[in-house]
Amino acid sequence: MATKLGLGLPQNKQYDLGRDVPDVARTAEEIGYESLWVYERLLVPDPATQGLYGIEGLPWPDGYRGVAEPLVTLTLAAAATERVRLGSSVLVAPLHVPFQLAKALATLDAASGGRVIAGFGTGWSHDEYAAASVRPFEERGAGLDELIGVCRAVWGPDPVSYDGRVTKIAPAVVGPKPARPIPILLAAGAGKAQRRLVDHADGWLPVGMGAEALAAQWRGLRELAAERGRTEPIRTVLRTNAQYLAKGHAGAGRSPFEGSADQIVEDLAAHAEVGLDEILVDLQSGTRDAQELKEVAAEVYEKARAAGI
Repeated sequence: MATKLGLGLPQNKQYDLGRDVPDVARTAEEIGYESLWVYERLLVPDPATQGLYGIEGLPWPDGYRGVAEPLVTLTLAAAATERVRLGSSVLVAPLHVPFQLAKALATLDAASGGRVIAGFGTGWSHDEYAAASVRPFEERGAGLDELIGVCRAVWGPDPVSYDGRVTKIAPAVVGPKPARPIPILLAAGAGKAQRRLVDHADGWLPVGMGAEALAAQWRGLRELAAERGRTEPIRTVLRTNAQYLAKGHAGAGRSPFEGSADQIVEDLAAHAEVGLDEILVDLQSGTRDAQELKEVAAEVYEKARAAGI
């Protein structure tokens, strides 16, 4: 069976949120993409104090200087589409008040007819935590644990109750409920994060940085699941951050998913061999505007399907 393909929605600085998100969402559905995805970036700190990914001196992409809020973006896409699933890869969970995020996701799922995929991570930006988090950076894992527990409670039957460090819900009616159980997927690289995924989540959100490394990670995660007695399958959605080059092929030594549409599809094929359920192709960083994003998305989709992906 062919790998499912999803597309990243236009959230970056160069796009017009109100015009481009519905336009790209409708076009992606017409092309055949099966899901639409958002990511979260609250702010861009002074590079002198914090480099990208916390790496000193690593510059921030210009497109990050104004990333649209993810749930607003998904809501615009939901209103413009009928079939595609609506996912986050990822929401930085501890930056959100757990109860409010759980209710917002439930509302979006109810409104969209059961199409939401809740992808969570802990993030890495100290500046974002200082600006927005209800818990300190050092408690990000515990914050994610509590958020998952609150979501399961709020999305479940009434009366809802929860007694956590931040969230305390006395028995109450909470609605609307999701149209169906919302799957929770986690970005988890190793150690405790992977144990959390195996024990408490529905799936995994890796990032494509090379097919061999991905295969090793996936093998290790399945071995961990077997060790911990998990019997339910782990749903998988691979994020690929593509850098489309309009002027042609990237040269030798290029990064994964960098280059022409043909080169991007070549890398998609290699990663698809790992056997994951779905691949999210995020093209927005390398396209100049929504028109080019739609054209490249159509070309990548057609060539991927022709290649048997």
